Amino acid sequence: MATYETEIHTGGGGWQQDEPLSISLAGRGDVVPANGAPATGTSVTWSGEAGNGSVTFFDNGGSFQGTAQFPGEGPVGYRGTKTD
Repeated sequence: MATYETEIHTGGGGWQQDEPLSISLAGRGDVVPANGAPATGTSVTWSGEAGNGSVTFFDNGGSFQGTAQFPGEGPVGYRGTKTD
């Protein structure tokens, strides 16, 4: 599992702090290790009632960049930096 401090980028508002994101994939420890982060170039996509997103990891899992869309909102830029 890896935890990231995140930011969203809206059209005119610039980068703004968002909620932390924790990534854990049960049964796929080779994608997100239990005690580590995804490898550079790994992409993760999700979709559900709380929104959807797609991110790609860089710097040996130290950061990610992508997009997200939350209920009732348009798509935004989404990035994060590993905290643990």
